[in-house]
Amino acid sequence: MTEPQVWTLIGVFAAAMFGLITIVSTLFINVVRSEIRGLDAKLTVRMDNLDRDVQALMRHTFGIDRD
Repeated sequence: MTEPQVWTLIGVFAAAMFGLITIVSTLFINVVRSEIRGLDAKLTVRMDNLDRDVQALMRHTFGIDRD
C-alpha cells in the first residue's frame, strides 16, 4: 500500500466516481424538472377546460355569465 502507482489508481478511481456521480445527478435533476414542467402544462390545460365547462354550465343553468 506504499506504492505510488496504487495511490495514483485510487485517486483516479475516486475522481472518476465523483465525476460519474456529478453527471448522473445533474441528468436526474434535468429529467425531474422537465417532467414537472410537463405536468404543470397539463394541469393548466385541464384547469382551463374545467373553467370553460363550469362557465358553460352556469350560463346554461342560471343564465349567469361569470367573468
